[in-house]
Amino acid sequence: MLLEIICCKKGVLLELGEEEIKAVLTEWAYECFRKGSLEDLVEDDEEVTNDMRRFERLVMIAIWCIQDEPSKRPSMKKVTQMLEGVIEVTVPPCPYQFKEYVEVGTNSEFNDV
Repeated sequence: MLLEIICCKKGVLLELGEEEIKAVLTEWAYECFRKGSLEDLVEDDEEVTNDMRRFERLVMIAIWCIQDEPSKRPSMKKVTQMLEGVIEVTVPPCPYQFKEYVEVGTNSEFNDV
């Protein structure tokens, strides 16, 4: 939910027409984070682009919250502390326990393991 709020986007975007588009916000956000292209998540939002450091911190918190493995997810108390800046936000691992990240040329995708 945090990703939906900070990116102002729905969790899943489906467009059926000439080209079928399926975008899952959590996967897209992780890929943008991994590639260092978080600005792609917030096109045309001047307020966010002026403070990308804060936005990156919020995305890292969100990635911690979407970990497939429950034991890796922070408690709500810890999430609140991260949001308030009381504790440091460390770089999160890939959130997908049963997926392997594969990079082919300039295209990247998640494959089932």
